[in-house]
Amino acid sequence: MRKNKLTENDLLDLQFAKQLLENPGLAARLTDALAKPIERGFRLLPNNWVRIVNIATKNSLEKGLHFAVASLGKPRLASEFFHKIAVGTSGALGGAFGISGLTVELPVSTVIMLRSIADIARSEGEDLNQIESKLSCLEVFALGGKSTQDDAAETGYYAVRLTLSKLVTDAASFIAQTGTAQESAPALVRLISAIASRFGTVVSEKVAAMAIPLVGAVGGATVNTLFIDHFQKMARGHFIVRRLERIYGAEAVQKAYEELE
Repeated sequence: MRKNKLTENDLLDLQFAKQLLENPGLAARLTDALAKPIERGFRLLPNNWVRIVNIATKNSLEKGLHFAVASLGKPRLASEFFHKIAVGTSGALGGAFGISGLTVELPVSTVIMLRSIADIARSEGEDLNQIESKLSCLEVFALGGKSTQDDAAETGYYAVRLTLSKLVTDAASFIAQTGTAQESAPALVRLISAIASRFGTVVSEKVAAMAIPLVGAVGGATVNTLFIDHFQKMARGHFIVRRLERIYGAEAVQKAYEELE
């Protein structure tokens, strides 16, 4: 039987989760870290940068989907710090080659980040042998980024989850029935596209930051460390909410979440 009212400690956890989820601010953190507005970087990107980002984002999420389905249920030892170092290193390599290196660097970073997201999910009680839990790890890449179709009412945490809810359910059903994650399957194409539209926004901010003069390899490592930290925060908030939903039910947790300042 589920509890009806969140305890004081669980309310504090929910407050912490909301602070993480509703105040991502990657662009502002990049600006602070580099002491330069990332808008400068957008002006320095080549004309085809949107196409490159779109291709890299889609390919990265497809690889991430395969990795999630095949590997995330396996127990392993890891730490958020280790993953920051690994992603930072890949960012240094990507920074040395500029945007042309994104199609190589981003899939590597995405899989490393998925490992970290999975560790966070597991620490919050997720059973990563379940397909739905694995896809919830991939869902994290849609958090903290806007889609070009979004308006202000569609960018909050629960709005994004509502948008993805049926897509995740359909994708989980397909994978459960077939045992595979064929990216050409309509259910998976729709899910990847929906996540990519938001993930691409954050990737674009990263690319713009790395385009700023003098950023290069060293700055690329810094940018990628902030990049993974952003998604680790999104993951922590997301899986705290899901943990509480397993205790109190989704409706009760959402109501409490929306009542918090």
